[in-house]
Amino acid sequence: MGATWVAALLALFIWWFSTGAILVIVRRAEHRGRTAHQRAALFTLPVLAFAIAAFEVTRHMETVTASYGAFLAAIGIWGWIELAFLTGVITGPNRHHCDDEVTGWERFVRAYGTIAYHETLLVIVVFAMVLTSQDAPNTVGLWTFIVLFFARISAKLNLFLGVPKINTEFLPTPLAHLPSHFRISKMNWMFPISVSALSFAVYCWLERLMVTAAPHEQVGFALLSALTALALLEHWLMVLPLPDEKLWRWMLPARKTKEKTTKMTGGDAHGF
Repeated sequence: MGATWVAALLALFIWWFSTGAILVIVRRAEHRGRTAHQRAALFTLPVLAFAIAAFEVTRHMETVTASYGAFLAAIGIWGWIELAFLTGVITGPNRHHCDDEVTGWERFVRAYGTIAYHETLLVIVVFAMVLTSQDAPNTVGLWTFIVLFFARISAKLNLFLGVPKINTEFLPTPLAHLPSHFRISKMNWMFPISVSALSFAVYCWLERLMVTAAPHEQVGFALLSALTALALLEHWLMVLPLPDEKLWRWMLPARKTKEKTTKMTGGDAHGF
């Protein structure tokens, strides 16, 4: 059981550190001119390439090291795609603010237009992972990415439908239009479904963790349990008045100019 606790704590650290690293890169790009965001995504492409190679290698291996490697590979792929989103390199065709009077289907179409290219890329990556992981003995990387993928969809839909707390403090200049597509609300119909589904997923991972005897599987399920629990926590942070932004604020460079923080309001403030 000691190894599973180490894996869970490592997943927590990777979640915090990876999110912070991306936010630092994006914030520093804010200080360096108009093309700095694009350069940030370009110069970190080797990280993406290395993560893809690691995913390919580890999916054929059944060892504790391979379980950790697959998890890190999936986080690396996900992290670069999120960096490309936050830098405005891969977002969507709609980069305009949404007026308050826009409602219903039109509002949904406009909101989806702000992230369409990014979401399409995520879908392509998920399908590629599923196809290449058929009959693979190590699926930790695949399930890591799937958890992140569905947790992101759930989070974005909740932000669109309305939650009590949204913090746009960490949104960079290329995404300044995003908050206009969010909605402040006491609750929405999807939130109970989201937290119930994530809670059930945590239970399933823990149940697998309890019954498996193979060390590499125990580590894999511990990593997935912790990651899914963090996704569940991120959802609850949309409704609980907790200053979660303090987890990363202290490590970020100051903004280039003083800006008024909109407390609607973090789409992307809550980790991955």
